[in-house]
Amino acid sequence: MRKWKTTWLDRPLVGFDTETSGVDVDHDRIVSACVVRWGGGQMTEARNWLSDVGGMEIPAEATAVHGITTEQARAAGRPAAAVIEEIIAALAGHSDAGLPIVAMNAQFDLTLLEREAARYGLRGLFGRSVPLVLDPRVLDKHVTPYRKGKRNLAALCTYWCVKLDGAHNAEADAKAACAVVGKIARRFPWLTSVDLGDLHERQVHWARAQTADFRRYLASVGGDVDLTPFDWPLLPAPALPGDVR
Repeated sequence: MRKWKTTWLDRPLVGFDTETSGVDVDHDRIVSACVVRWGGGQMTEARNWLSDVGGMEIPAEATAVHGITTEQARAAGRPAAAVIEEIIAALAGHSDAGLPIVAMNAQFDLTLLEREAARYGLRGLFGRSVPLVLDPRVLDKHVTPYRKGKRNLAALCTYWCVKLDGAHNAEADAKAACAVVGKIARRFPWLTSVDLGDLHERQVHWARAQTADFRRYLASVGGDVDLTPFDWPLLPAPALPGDVR
């Protein structure tokens, strides 16, 4: 009898998404977050958090995106340090079990989580585990490099025929990101033949090249080029005053 070889797609994926007070990983805060175990022939399990954002104000621009006000966060949110600790513990537990972390634009959510950990004197995810990350944006751009249009989660869901219920809700976005990765891997099955560790490292190089290519394109059309140091899945820490790099 022929035995079918199992791949990482036959096991659950662990989706991670945050809604935040802004887009600056060094200064903004996690407002809400979700860690979801998805697929692998198992029941989907989601764990959600709402933070009091450490007493910070949530700008109106951020509330317009995710719908969470400062008043709601302070009234219903739990202490930020406890929320960050629990998120990291949940992700580290899944990572230690050999499950990949799926995060759309991973360098944003994962870097912000590390900065939040440092803010509260906690050990970050990358100090507790060796997470292997799958980023649907990086994968999509690698396998369909010449497709026109946006590459945000909503656009990826449309292209890969994934239903997105309630965009900019951490749970909905985390589940959708997992579903997009699943669709990409099924259409390009060679991805599932690559060891997760190797696939993680390939994404490091793909993400760097994709960002460099985009910056060259912007420069060629006279656009504003973001020269902020980039890496994946974590952005470099900001230079300290007097630090020469």
